[in-house]
Amino acid sequence: MTSSIFGPVISRRFGTSLGIDLSPELKQCNFDCLYCELAPSATVNRQQSIIDPNVLMHDLQAALEKHPNIDVITITANGEPTLYPHLDELMQKIGQIKNDTKTLILSNSATLTDTKVFTTLLRFEQVKLSLDAVSDNIFKKIDRPSHTIDIEEIKQSIIRFSEVYEGELFIEILFVKGLNDTPEEIAALNGVLGHINAKRIDIGSIDRPPAYPIEGITYSELHHIATLFDPKLPIHIASRHQAENAASSYSEDEIINTLDKRPLTFEDITLLFDTESIKRFKRLVETEKIIKNERSGLTFYIPAENIKRKRKKA
Repeated sequence: MTSSIFGPVISRRFGTSLGIDLSPELKQCNFDCLYCELAPSATVNRQQSIIDPNVLMHDLQAALEKHPNIDVITITANGEPTLYPHLDELMQKIGQIKNDTKTLILSNSATLTDTKVFTTLLRFEQVKLSLDAVSDNIFKKIDRPSHTIDIEEIKQSIIRFSEVYEGELFIEILFVKGLNDTPEEIAALNGVLGHINAKRIDIGSIDRPPAYPIEGITYSELHHIATLFDPKLPIHIASRHQAENAASSYSEDEIINTLDKRPLTFEDITLLFDTESIKRFKRLVETEKIIKNERSGLTFYIPAENIKRKRKKA
């Protein structure tokens, strides 16, 4: 039998993670996403192959003894982890042994409409929910959900969850070329995201071979999309797809203008800016025209004037 415990994996966003795969033997999912790295398969609304939670806990305890310095225990699956019927019981058991280690679940959001799942997810310290599209036709094209799943219900469930959830909520959007990267869909996403109380919104594209013949978008295109969202939203470019093609030349004024529209991490800057532009950026930091700003667990760079404007408004 394939082990359900994997890692530790070092994640730039979540730290050192020990994973629990709730469907290690086969794909069990209510989506059949175009970009999934797993082979195409028919959608399901419940798991058929189910692992005893006691077996999971035995393996988890052994892994934690071997790797005691873990930041987060991540619940995932070859498919959708919230389809696991014993998830609430499993979370109660993990809560008894995890001490200060955080718990994280990676979900496609669809079952958040189920009251039991909604309540169980409130137990996690961190929840990452996917929201690739909010228009019904685009949602169905990208995520290829089970016919019982309704995007309007998902949107409302995420909004309600963000209102009562006391942990750290992350939203993830994966862009597919020619589908959800249009101005119309970005505007629609922007309207919904404004009602969601998220710590961070990660946007990315295809990093692994997809299940279907589709294309991702470049890092430069992701950066452009980031500038189209409301500046108040905690957008973070998570994907490094085709980042090597993104480096461009920026003058000092262009650097300040770019960071004014959308704050960037230093990693973003090293990918977007060419060598000379990075030198200009560092000079702007040294002269304090650009300053650091801690947000959403990451360090961003913004123009000093940006902070001054906010203080005046306040």
